[in-house]
Amino acid sequence: MTKILYNQFDKSLISSLPLASFEGRIVVVLSESEAQKAVDYLLSCPILGVDTETRPSFKRGCQFKVSLLQVASKDVCFLFRLNYLGLSPSVIRLLEDKTTPKIGLSWHDDLNGLCKLGNFSPGYFIDLQDRVKEVGIEDLSLQKLYANMMGKKISKRQQLSNWERDVLDEKQKLYAATDAWACIQLYEELMRLLESHDYQLIIKKEVKEND
Repeated sequence: MTKILYNQFDKSLISSLPLASFEGRIVVVLSESEAQKAVDYLLSCPILGVDTETRPSFKRGCQFKVSLLQVASKDVCFLFRLNYLGLSPSVIRLLEDKTTPKIGLSWHDDLNGLCKLGNFSPGYFIDLQDRVKEVGIEDLSLQKLYANMMGKKISKRQQLSNWERDVLDEKQKLYAATDAWACIQLYEELMRLLESHDYQLIIKKEVKEND
């Protein structure tokens, strides 16, 4: 069946869509020894999804550093708590790896944030925002992209929670894992559509207030 895509997805329709969430195992990484094992596993996988979280600031001029790096395979997501771990040798090995494709969204911004924690040379990363244009999609947010391409809703309720709290709660863990895992789903679906051309793009013009 031909998939219908929109250059711009109607945000008002998202709330009615079924919820998508990561159903695999979530592992919190706090030490270098844990990070070493996690990275060994992750770099054995054929594809990874990546994302970061930063504690939100509600004061002008106050900005926190990246708190969390989440990296998911299709079955397991590791949450690297960088506010405890920093850019440890294993985290740097993961970030500099040039073999395993790592899919992110607005990943250029994430890399800028990670570079503020230490020096490393970014490896093999693919930013979905650069690739979805190939099918004519103009949306750049994860929520709108996932609704457009997968027909499901990604919850953003935990986005502004405190990512530096002593222990992340289950809702935070699931939110973080889902964002990273969703990048894999989107990329594989995008590659399928580009190969099969089995989609139809509907152009929706943005309505101006004065029109």
